[in-house]
Amino acid sequence: MMLDENTTPVPQWYVVHTYAGYENKVRSDLERAVERLGMGDLVLEAQIPTEEIIEIRDNKKRAVRRNVYPGYVMVKMVMTNESWYLVRNTRGVTGFVGSGNKPVPLTDKEVRAMGVENVHIKIDIQVGENVRVLSGPLENFVGVVQEIHPDRQKMRVMVSMFGRETPVDLDFAQVARI
Repeated sequence: MMLDENTTPVPQWYVVHTYAGYENKVRSDLERAVERLGMGDLVLEAQIPTEEIIEIRDNKKRAVRRNVYPGYVMVKMVMTNESWYLVRNTRGVTGFVGSGNKPVPLTDKEVRAMGVENVHIKIDIQVGENVRVLSGPLENFVGVVQEIHPDRQKMRVMVSMFGRETPVDLDFAQVARI
């Protein structure tokens, strides 16, 4: 994919498949190659989503970090021939996730769900407006916006349940203006 001069390149998240157990090595090798070649404007960052779990061994609890998606590294990059080649030829990388030879970027919803990055959502909803809940246990309920907290990406909505008005805190991504 070639970019012309009028196109503003937009970095997107891509999923890179690696040999199992090589995720940290792939990330560090990729970061070193990006720095060495001065490609920081094309390959912005590489992440390995992890979670903390409590493990019990020999009757002792301890917190352990483990990969949420073993065998995968998430890379935020502007897709060009050069950036594709750099990532694809990093030792331990077996390929991009996508159809055929074409890497498919993650959607904002997938990025949020995978915990890779908190995507900031701008909304054009005001206090007092009616909204419909798009997801979660209250899907398709309608309510009135009471408070908006842009810093936390949440809003409080009064939803009518069982004949009573109930305040519910929802993410910006869970609602749409009616």
